[in-house]
Amino acid sequence: MGDQITISIWVFGLLVVLALAAVLDRVLIPSTRWFLRRRINRVIDEIGTRLDIEIRPFQLTKRQVLVDRLAFDPKVIAAVQDYARAHEMPLAVVQKKVMRYARETVPSFNAYLYFRIGYWVAKRIARLLYRVRVGLIQNEHYRAIDPDSTVVFVMNHRSNMDYILVAFLAAERTTLSYAVGEWAKIWPLHMLIRAMGAFFVRRQSGNTLYRRVLERYIHMATREGVCQAVFLEGGLSRDGRLRDPKLGLVDYMLRGFDPDKDRDIVFIPVGINYDRTLEDRSLLRALDPGARKRSVWFVARTTARFIARSVVLMVLSRWRRYGYACVNFGAPVSARAYCREQDVRFHALPRRERFPEIERLCRSIMGAIADVVPVLPISLVAHVFLNAMDKGMDILEIERRINGAQEELAARGAPVFEVPRSTRARVISEALHMLLLRRMVTERNGVYRAVPGEKALLAYYANAISHWWVSASVSGAAQPVGGERT
Repeated sequence: MGDQITISIWVFGLLVVLALAAVLDRVLIPSTRWFLRRRINRVIDEIGTRLDIEIRPFQLTKRQVLVDRLAFDPKVIAAVQDYARAHEMPLAVVQKKVMRYARETVPSFNAYLYFRIGYWVAKRIARLLYRVRVGLIQNEHYRAIDPDSTVVFVMNHRSNMDYILVAFLAAERTTLSYAVGEWAKIWPLHMLIRAMGAFFVRRQSGNTLYRRVLERYIHMATREGVCQAVFLEGGLSRDGRLRDPKLGLVDYMLRGFDPDKDRDIVFIPVGINYDRTLEDRSLLRALDPGARKRSVWFVARTTARFIARSVVLMVLSRWRRYGYACVNFGAPVSARAYCREQDVRFHALPRRERFPEIERLCRSIMGAIADVVPVLPISLVAHVFLNAMDKGMDILEIERRINGAQEELAARGAPVFEVPRSTRARVISEALHMLLLRRMVTERNGVYRAVPGEKALLAYYANAISHWWVSASVSGAAQPVGGERT
């Protein structure tokens, strides 16, 4: 009984590894899962009492269940059979492709990560870079929304900061499910984005099988009441102007919508504007067909230099935020009410007849978005300099022109950024200082002039409000911006 047994060191190591694996499998992992699940449930219970739009059961369903449900959706199965016949491929091979598309599309929403980490990070980043202002629609508009309806925030797209800014501002009321492009698939960023409830979209894909999977997922999420955020322009504005609406995602939501039976879909127009868009020069460069394509190394080096310079300025207490970032929420548009008023049934229309109706609705929503895009100081200053490219102006002349433009826009119902008259001169001075730092204007002996080589950049910021100058008629007055601070 007391004899010793000698074993090889590799056998001993293997036994230790197996013992550790058993401890992890039977003790540590179940305990950790129980702890995390308990924390997540506590967060869900806590935030469920304060959210205007509650988290839907669909968002809390296990991801693999949703993946299977999507991959074996009857319409997806029919598409698999058609695709297999058309391409002479085995059904099993096509089904495998569909399963890959489903895993790529379905998010893995984590309430704890969204509200305890994502919200905190988004708030810190937004407040670090900008003075954030939000003009919310009147509370009675929110109270009038049926709690059982599907809410879709529909917004213009000026910067990749839009994801962070709107998620932060809306987090007190609801969770948002975004459609993000393939740029967000970088490891490990894609895991964080998926856990925040976003789903990936191959924007330029012409694959009919993939588009069917994407369509069915959006249909499922919309029918289950998941609150979503859609950039109706389909991509970033390159020149600062509002772009024509893209119809795809809205069509996916409405092509099976029956206003008499399905839960209502409520579109909330959202207008976003910045005193400085971080990607402005890159966006303008994309408009130049002769511009050389920048390498990944150049982009990484430039980004690192920008971050390092910002950190140094913070350490030296010389950091200045990039002006204002404003979000304005417009009046809700009910799909059910729209269908009844226009006497249209999207689910009963063939594609050829449905798309013109979808486009009419999207252009109407795009007009509502245009009506609430905030008029910020930089946009006004850029507008003034753009109309006086060859003229020098002193600060009093600039202020006089800005006040005139501001009053004209306010008379047309534009959501002008409101500041007290006592601080208006300071706000204009800060906007001028920002343009001086970026070498968009020059100053000599108190006279300011626009830099001719920066005309395109000045136009980019002026274009954010250019739709107000095209015509004096607007579709409706908007609530003023700047009343509520965050």
